[in-house]
Amino acid sequence: MSDTGIGESIGAQAARSRALAVLRTRGRALAVGLLPAAVAVVLFAGGVSGHMSGEAWSTARWAVGIFAAVVLVVAAVVAAVIVRASPALSPTVELSERAAPDLYRLVRDLADRLGVPAPSALALTPDCDSWLEDRTHPAHAIPGARRRRTTQAPVLVIGSPFLWWMRVAELRALLAPVVAGTGPSAQPDIAAARRFVRGLDAAVAVGASPGRGAIRAAALGFVGRVARLMLHSCQSHAAEMERGVAVAASERAQAVDYGLRIVAQEQVGLAYAGWDRLLTRVALPAWRMGRWPARLDAGVVSALTELSRRDRLAEGFTSRLGERPACDLLEEPGAIDEAASLLAARLFHGGPAKTSPDWSPVDWQQYPEEVVDRKWRTEAARLHRVLDELGVPQSTGPDGPTLDRVMEHLSGRGTDTGDHLAAGITAHVAREEEAALPVAKSPGDTLAGWAADPLPLFPLQPPRTGRELLADHVTAMVCCAAVDTAGAVPGLDWLDGPALLIRGERCGDLTTRVLSLTEDGDAAPLRTWIRTLGVRPEKPVRLV
Repeated sequence: MSDTGIGESIGAQAARSRALAVLRTRGRALAVGLLPAAVAVVLFAGGVSGHMSGEAWSTARWAVGIFAAVVLVVAAVVAAVIVRASPALSPTVELSERAAPDLYRLVRDLADRLGVPAPSALALTPDCDSWLEDRTHPAHAIPGARRRRTTQAPVLVIGSPFLWWMRVAELRALLAPVVAGTGPSAQPDIAAARRFVRGLDAAVAVGASPGRGAIRAAALGFVGRVARLMLHSCQSHAAEMERGVAVAASERAQAVDYGLRIVAQEQVGLAYAGWDRLLTRVALPAWRMGRWPARLDAGVVSALTELSRRDRLAEGFTSRLGERPACDLLEEPGAIDEAASLLAARLFHGGPAKTSPDWSPVDWQQYPEEVVDRKWRTEAARLHRVLDELGVPQSTGPDGPTLDRVMEHLSGRGTDTGDHLAAGITAHVAREEEAALPVAKSPGDTLAGWAADPLPLFPLQPPRTGRELLADHVTAMVCCAAVDTAGAVPGLDWLDGPALLIRGERCGDLTTRVLSLTEDGDAAPLRTWIRTLGVRPEKPVRLV
């Protein structure tokens, strides 16, 4: 095999061998479709020559001919669906060369050093991952991109958190083995095998989608079953082919920034941890309230810096912040960060594609006031609405929502009165979430290759249990009381999300005391805590 970007390495040879195995599956499927036609041709040729005469042969000829025609039509339909079906694309933020000329230049220089074709375009994903994605299907043409280059090389998708956390040299080292994978796109056998597998995968999806009308649904279902059968017969070869491509790319990239790549991989592990905490602890509470943090990638720097400070294994990593960050390769990093943050909200929470009164961005400076405080007061109000529905009387003292009312209701009641309260809160939350679902469905609100759906494609957390919701709501009520009567303020912890600050210090010992009340009916630990901090549980709090 000639050098086409992956060389004569063992991995390259294995990849091509598996590609040929995939193509043999395609060849066998083609042979099955053509076999009845070949038999019919033989029978008709025998009749013309006089070697197969008689009524029996005539009947056989027409029977086989009709069967062959039906098989050819079915095969043509299956082939057309496989060829024309558009594989789903990964939801990304497209990055034009005008928006990131320095980043494009870095990737092209890297491809030149590796001796492989440069990616046809760049895109960002709101996750800690990077890969190559083939978009040669006509439906996947990139607006403004040159068609000739688009059909030659895949698109390089880069994890947006990497751009903000990693330094330029680290990003180049991290991308080296990924960019090296563009070589197989110039190898005809591997490229053809990939197109065949992607077509099968797309045809399976088409067959599983609901059709318009019974006949169309039955036809698409049959095509989907045929495609699934072929995909099953070649999927092991396809997996081994991709494994060989990865090995070949890794071997080719070893000579490029090898020492830096080790450091970059360490940063990847750190980025995964900090990004996950930022999404689940910081972004998710805002998303649930109809607000989406507009600078998630900038926030990941703060989160990972905080993680480095807390984790002794990460000591010294913050010294890297003096070096040039990779986001400097973008012309307008703020606008790119905002687009990636909105896409993250759509993928992980199911939010709509555009800003609206019920779905608006929030800056980090506004987060404590507009998200944390509002979250606490909204949950506290919901808690008291459920208490009203259960007929729980107001506590002694001034009328209004007080912390005393909550503690007195839960004190000494054990698990069962808590269950009623948890069930009521769960019902309220479910109704509110159901009412909010249509907001995510707006005209044209679709991701490339994905249907418009208010549900998240990749949910961050499983649904919360009633007990978890109860603990959250009681905690919110305690925080409201602390803010209104003890001078506490809402705050933001980059790794843990909403935080209660008293005299500038975060209160980190509230959870266990709340659980003692909600799980065991024991209010003593919580009463001791609020008395120490000067919280007045008998005073009404402000709700929303």
